[in-house]
Amino acid sequence: MGTTARIECVDKNELQALLTPTALSLLDEVAESFEPKKLLRHISSLRKRGYPLDTVSAVTAQMALRSRAIQKFGNFANRMLFSRESLEMATRLEISSHHATRFVSAGVSSILDAGCGIGGDSLAFAGAGLELEAVDSNEVIAALAAFNLQPFENAMVKHANVMEIDLSESDALWFDPSRRDGVKRSRNHHHWEPPLSWILEQTSDRSSGVKLAPGTDRKIIPADREAQWVSFKGETLQMILWSGNAARDGVARSALVLKETGGTEIVGPNDSPDEPIGPLNDFLHEPDGAVIRARLIGDLARVHGATMIDSQIAYMTSPSPIKSALVQSFQVVDHCPYSTKNIRELVRGANLRTLEIKKRGIDLDPAKLRRTLPLDGEGEGTLILTRLDGVKTAILARRAN
Repeated sequence: MGTTARIECVDKNELQALLTPTALSLLDEVAESFEPKKLLRHISSLRKRGYPLDTVSAVTAQMALRSRAIQKFGNFANRMLFSRESLEMATRLEISSHHATRFVSAGVSSILDAGCGIGGDSLAFAGAGLELEAVDSNEVIAALAAFNLQPFENAMVKHANVMEIDLSESDALWFDPSRRDGVKRSRNHHHWEPPLSWILEQTSDRSSGVKLAPGTDRKIIPADREAQWVSFKGETLQMILWSGNAARDGVARSALVLKETGGTEIVGPNDSPDEPIGPLNDFLHEPDGAVIRARLIGDLARVHGATMIDSQIAYMTSPSPIKSALVQSFQVVDHCPYSTKNIRELVRGANLRTLEIKKRGIDLDPAKLRRTLPLDGEGEGTLILTRLDGVKTAILARRAN
C-alpha cells in the first residue's frame, strides 16, 4: 500500500481492535443474537466475559452499523465492515447494480474504482464479473474495502493516491471524489480530491462514470458528457457524468427513477423547453426529483399530453392520470385562491381526518398551517399549495398513484 495519501479522520484504533482474530470471531458470534435496542446489555455481557473494552466497543459498534447498513446492502451487510461516515456516503446496492450493468453493456471487462470507500460500487462491479482495481487514499477505509471485497477473486484493493498511479490498465474508470473540506462538504470542485478538472481530463476519451452530488452546479457539467440524475424511492441521491462508451449517443441529460419494483428512465437533450402553461385540469402531476434536476419536465409533459401550470413551478396538469414511476399523480377535487380562510373552508367541506400538505412556490410552515385546519372528519386528502400562472392557489386533491 502507498504511503503518500492523506489520512482522513477515521478511528484507526477502533479498526485495529476489530481486525484481530479474536474480535472477528466475536463479531460472528454476536451477530447471532445482536439487537440494536439492547446495545448496553450486549456491552455489559461481553465485558463480564473478560473481553477488553476496545474489542467490545469495536464489535458492538460494527453490529450497530450493520443494522443500519441493511437498508443499503441487504443481507450483504451482515458480512461487511463499516465506518460511520463511509456508510453514510456509500452507494446503495440497487443503484450500484445499475452502474455495473451500464459498464457491462458498454463492453468493458475491467474497471478502476477511484475513491472506492468501503466498496459500495465495487461490490456491484466485482459481482458483475468485471476485473476490479479499487483504490482509496484513506488507509483505514481501504482496509475496510479489502475486507468487504475479499469474497471476489476478481477484486484487488489498494491504498494509494489515485493521482499517482497508472490509470491506463483498466478499460473503464469510476470516480467518486472526496467532496469534504475537513468535516464539511465543499462545493468548490477545485478543492475536491481529486479535483474535478483533473478527473475530467482522465475521462475525456474513456468509458467512465463520475459520481457527484445531485445538487452539483450545472455550470461545471461539460456539454459533451451525459449527466444522469438518479433517485431511489423518491429521494434524488446522486448525479453521474458518463463518457466514452458508457455514455449514450444523442443523450445529454437523463433521469433514472428506481423503486423496489425496478427502474424507469427518461432521456433528452440539454435543457429542453417546457410545455406551454395551461389551465388546471382534472389531474395534477409532480415529477420525480431526478426529472426536475435533469430539467426534463417538458419532455415528460410532451410524452403524456400534459401542460405546465406555471413557468416557474415543476407541476404539470392533464385530463387523465399518468401511470409512471416518473411522477406522482393527484386527482383534483377542488381549488380556490390562496388564503388561510379559503383553505379552512376547502378542508372543512371535504370531511377529512388525514391531510397531506405539499407546497411548491409558496413559503409557509405546513405544520403550523395544519394546526389551524378542521380535521375531524373521516376521509383522506392532499392539500397542494402552489401557483397557477403566477396566482397563489390552494388545491385539494386525492393521490391517484
